[in-house]
Amino acid sequence: MSTQLKIFVAGDVEGNFDQLFSRIKNIQKKSGNFDLLLCVGDFFGTNFMAWESYVKGEKKVPIATLILGPNKFEHTDYYKDNKDGGDLCDNVTYLGKKGTYNGSSGLTIAYLSGTESSEGKSGEINFSQQDVTSLLLPVATDTKFQGVDILITSQWPKGVDRYGIPVGELDTKNVGSSLVSQLAINLRPRYHFCGMENVFYERQPYRNHKVLAEKERHVTRFIGLAKLSNTQKKKYLYAFSITPLSSIDQSELTKQTPDVTECPFNMEESKPRQEKESDAQFFYDMTPREEKGKKRQRDKDGGPDRKQIKHKEPTGPCWFCLGSPEVEKHLVVSVGIHTYLALAKGGLVDDHILILPIGHHQSTTSAPSEVIDEINRYKTALKKFFKQIGKSVVFFERNYKTQHLQIQVVPVPIDCVQELKDAFMQCSEEENVELNEIPKHSDLKQ
Repeated sequence: MSTQLKIFVAGDVEGNFDQLFSRIKNIQKKSGNFDLLLCVGDFFGTNFMAWESYVKGEKKVPIATLILGPNKFEHTDYYKDNKDGGDLCDNVTYLGKKGTYNGSSGLTIAYLSGTESSEGKSGEINFSQQDVTSLLLPVATDTKFQGVDILITSQWPKGVDRYGIPVGELDTKNVGSSLVSQLAINLRPRYHFCGMENVFYERQPYRNHKVLAEKERHVTRFIGLAKLSNTQKKKYLYAFSITPLSSIDQSELTKQTPDVTECPFNMEESKPRQEKESDAQFFYDMTPREEKGKKRQRDKDGGPDRKQIKHKEPTGPCWFCLGSPEVEKHLVVSVGIHTYLALAKGGLVDDHILILPIGHHQSTTSAPSEVIDEINRYKTALKKFFKQIGKSVVFFERNYKTQHLQIQVVPVPIDCVQELKDAFMQCSEEENVELNEIPKHSDLKQ
């Protein structure tokens, strides 16, 4: 019989013990006892006397509490007698630098203390690649490893909001740790909690498998928590119930939510990217690409600021998200890492194909570079394929009242290529539509 556990997770406590434990007592009076409290970020503050009253037993901690190690040198004294982990006072346990906690209920909690070292060296308040590698080593060769129930780190993973709702308050490309991202990819936690940034952010769940290419796995829910001391009433305490992974039914475990996204982390992220160019021949065969310096140069030259276009939020389930129950998978031809090919339903010609992103992106101008790069590779492959059977290809994107990017791929007889441009121009004139030819290498994102 499965056992459901009730768990609290708190953001940076910063020595505000009375505030935290008083709130937990009040919640437990109304909702019954919880099994565990996990704390991420800075547990201690500068007021040693506030902690001393709990060490001496003058005040009681009302719940079994697990904490991470220090992120600041001034907090290391609190841990000096328990550097490898242990009880700091009754009901408060320091987990240690890194490892996996296995509860009697079967609950598994992976943890990593401190922040990523800028010098690549492990220390009292820092972790390194070596720490992460040693934490992952036991699971790397375990063929039965499914994941962990919970991952707690003080530092955020880098780029966690990719494919998801933007954090807004943080630039997640420049905040957080790529090593924590690596940990999240390989440990596949069902929940991942972080602190330190004084932001509450609950991301949509992300999947831990490649759709149609790998066996379905459970999703991961990421939650960043604010500090207790914040004055903006940001959420610093999160409560949830969980049945340990070892006790839950497999079909229930791998159930995919309607709002699930791709995994935001990429193992190749740290490697240098090569910008890829492709000739744009006309509006129906353009290859948009990123030209990172153009916007910056335009700003220097005093060019006008462009307003960000705000697209309406999706009003219902998307037929084209590959993980969605609405997608018609019998039409899928090929699945890549970020994109996939599918036959068009009711195509213009028999071999009409669509190139679509696996994740939810509305247009090529809003899609990330790795999605565009893979679209371009599919275009190149399709051109070669159709050329072998005497056809050329028209690519176009009709971004009108659509939630999901679709590149239309329409093959035409190769001897019609010269007349295509004239035909488009003639039809547009008949419909009183003005078409403008865009120069080669134009950046459509500007």
